[in-house]
Amino acid sequence: MCRHLGYLGGEILLSDLLLLPPRSLLRQSWAPEDMRGGGTINADGFGVGWYTATRPEPARYRTARPLWSDTAFASLAGTTGSGAVLAAVRSATVGMPVVETANAPFSDGEWLFSHNGRVVGWPTSLADLAGRLPTVDLITLDAPTDSAVLWALVRDRLRAGVPPGHALAEVVTEVGAAAPGSRLNLMLTDGRRLAATTWDHSLSVRRTDGGVLVSSEPIDDSPDWSCLSDKQLITVTKSTVDIESL
Repeated sequence: MCRHLGYLGGEILLSDLLLLPPRSLLRQSWAPEDMRGGGTINADGFGVGWYTATRPEPARYRTARPLWSDTAFASLAGTTGSGAVLAAVRSATVGMPVVETANAPFSDGEWLFSHNGRVVGWPTSLADLAGRLPTVDLITLDAPTDSAVLWALVRDRLRAGVPPGHALAEVVTEVGAAAPGSRLNLMLTDGRRLAATTWDHSLSVRRTDGGVLVSSEPIDDSPDWSCLSDKQLITVTKSTVDIESL
């Protein structure tokens, strides 16, 4: 399984958010605490998307290298700040490609998307749902992976005007029915709002000074972390946190 993190709040250096905390995403890349049988480390690449004041579309950095080995990103992260970030480290499911474009966050326009988990019975289990998508969306997927198809399903709903939280809820309930036993922790942001699901995996939330942090695992030892229950949807802004059952 992968690990991911989303942040909305005051501007923070990427290094202070992703690399330096005691249980940071960097540490989770080689010593995760809760993989639930989905591998032991997250060494198959990583990605980071962040928003700036100059444009609505996020900047993005993705690679198939492990986070701990990428000195170029470490240098970039120490000089780059943002108030809205989505990042993920990857543990590839057996049989899926280990390439840069298979790493979250996936993007389109102002949106960033990540999937932590796996779809049982891939690709057959998703064939009917994927068959409803526009052909162009299918032949332009970032990679032949379950996560990329999940992103296409979510994006199709966003284009139809479905609110982000509802889009995630619709996709996880449909995929959960089509592929029972799947792990479907999804995360989506446009830099102003962030939505995420728990579906047979972990997710924790903590309010920060002027913001909100949502992560597969707590990145520090603060007592303010709250672990979400299974089958829940969380939607946040910099000042609000709403949680509901799926």
